[in-house]
Amino acid sequence: MPELPEVEVTRRGVAPHLEGRLVERVLLRRDGLRWPFPPALPALLAGRRILGTGRRGKYLLLHFEHGSLIIHLGMSGHLRVLDPATALKKHDHFDLVVRGPDGEQALRLNDPRRFGAVLWHANDDGELATHVLLRGLGVEPLEDGFTGETLYRASRGRTTPVKQFLLGGDIVVGVGNIYACESLFRARINPKTAAGRIARGRYDALALAIREILAEAIVQGGSTLRDFLAVNGQSGYFQQTYFVYDREGVPCRNCGTPIRRIVQGQRSTFYCVNCQK
Repeated sequence: MPELPEVEVTRRGVAPHLEGRLVERVLLRRDGLRWPFPPALPALLAGRRILGTGRRGKYLLLHFEHGSLIIHLGMSGHLRVLDPATALKKHDHFDLVVRGPDGEQALRLNDPRRFGAVLWHANDDGELATHVLLRGLGVEPLEDGFTGETLYRASRGRTTPVKQFLLGGDIVVGVGNIYACESLFRARINPKTAAGRIARGRYDALALAIREILAEAIVQGGSTLRDFLAVNGQSGYFQQTYFVYDREGVPCRNCGTPIRRIVQGQRSTFYCVNCQK
């Protein structure tokens, strides 16, 4: 599933093609994906200008004067910007066609597994942050409000393993499985350690590692394990620099100890028993 870096890479890729452009039309080729498409979406957006793009956790946001479009890529979705006349592929479900200086362009969503979503939040329904999919999300890890103190305070009294604590999304958003494994390795924290047993100083190191790992992944175009492609069709290559994720049995890059894999919350966790105490 695309994680925060992949969604941010997508946002940065589509922004120059969408921001300030007028929507010509919206094409819906199914009733919906994970949830039904808003049936009034074509009428809501035709002739409206896209004021800007944003991201909240793993959700891509397109802002209009009267509301915001919320797009989630699900497990296998990706967005492309292309000529609207480009031949359709089997799993092309949604087009947002805009007009720019060089004519029409389409933002096209392809989603083979149909776990993605395209939803609408009207300004009349309250602040965007109150939307049911967004209101329970924690702080953004790349913004100033995210610190070691954030993690330390939220973790007091918790017996949940620290990796599961990070994946919950209610404390910090967007730290998915890959980047949680890599961040815990960089901070030298064992993923099985109870969140409430980790000291403030170690959370400072973990918060810094999370910020660094996510920023590096964005620069490298995210990770491509199966389905993720950037807007230009290129794969991300952060996976080439993994220290622990998907490296079971391979010598640790730091100490040579074979990387271990365990299962936590039905997700694979990779770590070094020597480097991560």
